[in-house]
Amino acid sequence: MEPESGTNRTTVTEFILLGLLEMEKLQPVVFVLFLFAYLVTVGGNLSILAAILVEPKLHTPMYFFLGNLSVLDVGCITVTVPAMLAHLLTHKHTIPYAACLSQLFFFHLLAGMDCFLLTAMAYDLFLAICRPLTYSIRMSQTVQWILVAVSWVCAFTNALTHTVALTTLNFCGPSEVNHFYCDLPQLFQLSCSSTQLNKQLLFGVGFIMAGEPVVLIITSYIHVAAAVLQIRSVEGRKKAFSTCGSHLTVVCLFYGSGIFNYMHLGSEEASDKDKGVGVFNTVINPMLNPLIYSLRNPDVQGALWQVLVGRRSLT
Repeated sequence: MEPESGTNRTTVTEFILLGLLEMEKLQPVVFVLFLFAYLVTVGGNLSILAAILVEPKLHTPMYFFLGNLSVLDVGCITVTVPAMLAHLLTHKHTIPYAACLSQLFFFHLLAGMDCFLLTAMAYDLFLAICRPLTYSIRMSQTVQWILVAVSWVCAFTNALTHTVALTTLNFCGPSEVNHFYCDLPQLFQLSCSSTQLNKQLLFGVGFIMAGEPVVLIITSYIHVAAAVLQIRSVEGRKKAFSTCGSHLTVVCLFYGSGIFNYMHLGSEEASDKDKGVGVFNTVINPMLNPLIYSLRNPDVQGALWQVLVGRRSLT
C-alpha cells in the first residue's frame, strides 16, 4: 500500500518471524527435527569436503567444484536454521531490522553462488565428455579458480543489489513475517510503499542469475547426451550417465524449488507453500546433496570410509 503524502516515515526496528507452525505443542518436535537435519547436513557436507581433501583420486575439477558446493550447503543451512532453533528455544521470535537484512543478503549470496557453481560443473562435464583431448588445458587449476572467483563476484553483486533495493522501502507495520527466515517475497508484503520496482528488479536480475545459467546447463547437456550416445561401450555409457545424473538431479531440485518460490512473490494464498519450499531450499536440498553425489560413486564412498574409519578401504 502507498503511504499518505505528508506523513512522517515510520521505521520498523524489528520484525517478528512467525515460524513454521503456530501450535505451541508441536514446536519441540520441530526443534528436534530441524536440529537433527542441521547436524546431518553439516556433518554430511563436511565429510564430503574432507574426503575430497584426503583422497588424491578426487583431486579433479569435478570434485573441486563439489567441495565448493559442500561449503555453500553448510553456509546456506547455517544462515537460516540456527536462528530458527534459537527462536524456538527462547520463544522469542523477533529479529532486528539489520539482522533481517543480513540474513537476506547472505541467503541470496549463497543461493546465487549455487546458480553459477552448478553451471561451472555442467561446463566441466561438457569438456570432460565432449572435449577430452583439450580438457586438461581448458579446465586447468587457474580456470577453476577464475570460475569460482567470478561466481562469487556475480553472486555478491546480486545479493547486494537486492539488499540495497530493499532498504529503499518503508515498513510502517505490521511487522509479522509469515516465514521462518527473512526473504524478499514475504518482506514485500509488509512494505507500505510501492514494491513494483523491487519486483521488476527481482525478475530482471533473476533472469540473469537463473535464466542464463539454465540455458548454459541445458546446452551443455544436449552436447553431452549426443556424445554419450555415440559411446559403444555399455559400461562407458552407464558411467557417463551416472556421473551426469547426480549433477542433473541437484540442478532440477535447486532450480525447481527456486522458481516456485519466487514466481508468485509470496502471495498471501501461498504463504504456507512458501514455508514448505523454504524448508526444501534451506534444509532438504543441502541435506540431500552429499547423498546424491556419494550414493553411486565408489570413489567418494571409499574416501568417505577412509575419513570416517580412519584407514584406507581395500580395493
